[in-house]
Amino acid sequence: MTQTGKVYLVGAGPGDADLLTRKAERVLRQADVVLFDRLVSAEVLALCSPQALLVDCGKQWGEQDQVQERIFKDLLHFAGQGLQVVRLKSGDPMIFSRGSEELEFLAAHGIPAEVVPGLSSALAGPAIAGLPLTRRGIAASFAVIAGHRQSVSTMDYRSYAGIDTLVVLMGVEHRDVIAGCLIEAGRTAGTPVLFLERVSTSEEKEVESTLGEVARRATQVAAPALMVVGEVVRLRQSARKDLEAGLYA
Repeated sequence: MTQTGKVYLVGAGPGDADLLTRKAERVLRQADVVLFDRLVSAEVLALCSPQALLVDCGKQWGEQDQVQERIFKDLLHFAGQGLQVVRLKSGDPMIFSRGSEELEFLAAHGIPAEVVPGLSSALAGPAIAGLPLTRRGIAASFAVIAGHRQSVSTMDYRSYAGIDTLVVLMGVEHRDVIAGCLIEAGRTAGTPVLFLERVSTSEEKEVESTLGEVARRATQVAAPALMVVGEVVRLRQSARKDLEAGLYA
């Protein structure tokens, strides 16, 4: 009788393979099957065993539920063959992901599972850019929110108006709506905004703006990108000026 395999829900981080945890790298090298998401970088996938079966589980808008059902079936199929399976997700598998749903599904079917945390771009992106999410006397709180279609239409923006720093993931498409709602909720139009595109990769790019400009859709940004809103963005602006002035050797 074939022994049931094990599934690892692994966080691939923001893109740079050097930012993986040691355990994530070890599990990837040992995996028989890797089910990976659309935003997982080629650099991370290159760490998989050459003998591993790589299955693209990328989701496009409108097909999330269908693809998720296929993922469930694949997890059952491969684990049922006694294989070591990695469910590889960008960022952290338990942040704005269906990681918890997959854990529940696996538990309901008696399949052993383990979570290997990853570095979320919500934290890694600003840090790489030299931007603190908190700063004494400026920002004592921060929150991470989802900016995709479902969240945009149901979110109570008033509850986030008083948070010092906001990090918005998956919000590029609806950035004007998000910015407008934040202004209506009490944020000033002049609140600084920093977009970080493709953080930790060779294609990384920063775009500075304000809530007012973003609300008018006057800021050009390409997905995937995260959006940082708050006075801490001015610290990044000051640091850049000092760097350009040669104050940092």
